[in-house]
Formats: sequence, C-alpha cells, structure tokens
Amino acid sequence: MAEIVYRPVVGLAQTLFKAWDLKIDCKGSENIPRSGGAVLVSNHISYLDFIFDGLAALPQKRLVRFMAKESVFRHKISGPLMRGMKHIPVDRNQGETAYAHALESLRSGEIVGVFPEATISQSFTLKSFKSGAARMAQEAGVPLIPVALWGTQRLWTKGHPRNFKRSHTPVTIRVGEAIEASRDKYAGAITRQLRERVQELLEAAQRAYPVRPKDANDTWWMPAHLGGTAPTPEQVRAAEAR
Repeated sequence: MAEIVYRPVVGLAQTLFKAWDLKIDCKGSENIPRSGGAVLVSNHISYLDFIFDGLAALPQKRLVRFMAKESVFRHKISGPLMRGMKHIPVDRNQGETAYAHALESLRSGEIVGVFPEATISQSFTLKSFKSGAARMAQEAGVPLIPVALWGTQRLWTKGHPRNFKRSHTPVTIRVGEAIEASRDKYAGAITRQLRERVQELLEAAQRAYPVRPKDANDTWWMPAHLGGTAPTPEQVRAAEAR
C-alpha cells in the first residue's frame, strides 16, 4: 500500500534537519532487517525520539510504526498525521487493544517502535523497562532491535523549552545487533538483556558525542553521574511521588 503520508513527512523532517544543520551520526542501521517484522526498542529522552529512531531505519528502506499515547492521535494536527503514518495508539486503560494492534502489524511484516521506559527520562539515564516489547516479540516470533539516542534532549525534552533555533546540534544514534526473543525464555530475562544492551549502546553514543557543556549554565542536558546538573533518578522519583 502506498505511503501517501509517511514518506512526505519523512522528507519534510529531513529538510528541516538540513536547515537546522543538525549533525546526525548514525551507526548500526544495517542491524535493522530489510524485510519482516521486528520490534525496535529505544531509550526515551526527548519528544522527538521517534523521528530519529525512524531515520535510523531509512537506510534499510524501512518505516517504523510507533506505539504512542492515544492523546497524540486526538490532536487536530498530529492526529491525522499519526493515523496516516499508521502509528499505533495506546490507551493505558485499554492496553490490550494496542497490544493486539501491534501484534497484527508485526505479523504482517512491519517494524513496531516501542519506548519500554513508557515516559521520557528526565534524568537522561535509563529507567526500568516494561516487558511488553519482549512479550510482543516472543508472541509474533520476531527479533528485538536495540537503539540508543543521545543529543535529542537538547532540542526538546520534558521540563525544558523546545529550541528549534539551536543550529549545528549533534544527534548520535547507535543501533545494536538483533536480540532473539525465544519463546522458551522468560520475558523478564529477555527484558533485562535488552536493557543491558541499550545501556551499552547509550554509553557508546555518549562517548562518541562530540560536544561537552560550554559552561556551568549548559550542563542541564548531562546526567548527574557524568557531571551534569540533570536530576538524578532518585530526585525524579521523589518529585513524581509528591
């Protein structure tokens, strides 16, 4: 079926990124299968992460159908685009409907994108992973593709104003080798393996990132354990509990 919405949106995004002169460094796209279903699993540090995860699949001529919260599909602008790109709405009160939709997409040979942390990590470190991605891959009989992003938080993230005027911003993407989701393994064990692999890719992306904070006022996007002033995971949990 012709992609009358997705491909033009991708073209627009690429044009904007060129205009902003973003420095996108993507390695490992060859690990995304050229055909057949797969679950693409990524860390989540920005509102724009799904766009950059999708870009990582383009060299393999693949489009990713992302699972996203249902409210995005109700927005007057994003809603028609999300539906036109065949992304998958997730209503947390009816999660089984989204799960079934994702399984159907995987079995029909699509790549489904999942953020197993569920929400943006304000500490810019990995939160715990939910097991849904592993269970979907097991049930559909498809591999898991781990991905890590770094730098996207400098453009637009939770708790900070978006800054699309920021030029020359590097964005680093690392795609890892596929992880088989064997049905005879416990989904929790696969999820732990998946999280460990995303953590390794995230650390590799951070090491490769060509920019460091310029001064004390520019450390907000760096996690505390790397010397930045982003809140620690413990501080984020405490704030969310209040």
